[in-house]
Amino acid sequence: MAEPLHTLDCDILIVGGGINGAGIARDAAGRGLSVVLCEKDDLASHTSSASTKLIHGGLRYLEYYEFNLVRKALIEREVLLRAAPHIMWPLRFVMPHAPGQRPALMIRAGLMLYDLLAKRELLPASAGINLRAHAAGKPLKPEFQRGFIYSDGWVDDARLVVLNAIDACEKGATILTRTLCSGLARKADGWEAALHKTGCGDIRVNARYVVNAAGPWTASLLHSTLPKEGGGNLRLIKGSHIIVKRIFEHDNAYIFQHPDGRIVFAIPYERDFTLIGTTDLDYHGDANQVAISEDEIAYLCELASQYFVKPIVPADVVWTYSGVRPLVEDGADAKAVTRDYRLEVDSDGPPMLSVFGGKITTFRKLAEEAVDLIAKSLGNRHGAWTHNACLPGGDLFGAEPQNRSVLEFDNWLRNVQGRYSWLPPLLVARYARAYGTRVHTLLGKKEDIAEMGEEIAPGLYAAEVEYLRRYEWARTAQDILWRRSKLGLHLPKDAGDKLQAWLAANPFQYKQAA
Repeated sequence: MAEPLHTLDCDILIVGGGINGAGIARDAAGRGLSVVLCEKDDLASHTSSASTKLIHGGLRYLEYYEFNLVRKALIEREVLLRAAPHIMWPLRFVMPHAPGQRPALMIRAGLMLYDLLAKRELLPASAGINLRAHAAGKPLKPEFQRGFIYSDGWVDDARLVVLNAIDACEKGATILTRTLCSGLARKADGWEAALHKTGCGDIRVNARYVVNAAGPWTASLLHSTLPKEGGGNLRLIKGSHIIVKRIFEHDNAYIFQHPDGRIVFAIPYERDFTLIGTTDLDYHGDANQVAISEDEIAYLCELASQYFVKPIVPADVVWTYSGVRPLVEDGADAKAVTRDYRLEVDSDGPPMLSVFGGKITTFRKLAEEAVDLIAKSLGNRHGAWTHNACLPGGDLFGAEPQNRSVLEFDNWLRNVQGRYSWLPPLLVARYARAYGTRVHTLLGKKEDIAEMGEEIAPGLYAAEVEYLRRYEWARTAQDILWRRSKLGLHLPKDAGDKLQAWLAANPFQYKQAA
């Protein structure tokens, strides 16, 4: 490789800045291992920001006898709700029932099993409901007279990735966004990696261990680096979502059953909208260029319209997003492919661990198991630590797990709104949801809205943009409006261009130049 501008030595090089890579970086750095993470684009810019945004066990996976996966995910649901009560919260799901669907007794039995598979401390149990009397019945067609209700959780998926990266960085990891791993070579005593960082140049990394957490590119990175027979195979499953103006007033979500065996969610989203998804389709295209098709839009509109009184048509769609889930190939139909994960270690020389599959709910457990393997190989004796640790901003009432609960968020928010009464309450609420206790870092000792700097777009002040650039690796308008937040849904169509122009006119000196 050409002589690099920078050389970094570390215990672990992680390729991939999605939820698995960021989670592993956080866990490893917390055990005292030196970590470099590189991501060719922005953090969470692919699969990890394109989920249905649920922390859930996966009720439908019971149908495929994935009991271990569901139980593991349900346990993690409670762990995560305590770890980040600002970006996660409980959500009740209404399942309307109609003739021709699975028998009501079967559904009730499945929900009871879902309740019992893991201990619940934060979420209420499932129940049957009369849709003629329940608020959730009002937007539905009159033929849906009975249904069921159960609990799961909501998460801001892109921010979950960023919070893991922040925690990893604060524990000593080097996070390199917009940095392509262009070459990996095994040497006698470790790995040599060639990285190229946009706007910065070439970087050499010498690492004792490599983690391949490249998501949709995991298999190709593995096979190009270690060309040999066998190895893990990924199946790329495309999932697409549509966003429409809010179509019901209550705060419950819906889970709809389709005759083809798929399920679709309709979820309150960003206060003014409803999120509908997802699809499950095999994907064979470029993982960098994933977009919803007209057929998928029509499918989601048609299915939702089978339930809601007011039909939903493609013209109602205000935004869409799509991603490909890198799932473990098991030969099943697309909707039934396992969401569990597999960790593969190639130790014919300096070791490489490749991550196959997984779902956002189980990322912490995946990371813990991965770092257990890595730590053993590297002689690190620091035990697992993330189970009771909060993510940045999650320590609303202190760091101890018994002092953290999503159920007290509203009380905490009222106190924060009182402290910053010089800002609009809705703006403080948005800050609190996004940043948790880090809202105090954002606002600092400011005492007047004039100290927030220029209002670049409605509700977006220079102070927040500078915070996102300094602490969260935000570089572009897309990073800020669609991943660090979803302000892009609420702002005028030209807000992105105006913000990008402002960023160009106000260059920021980033500390992490490498």
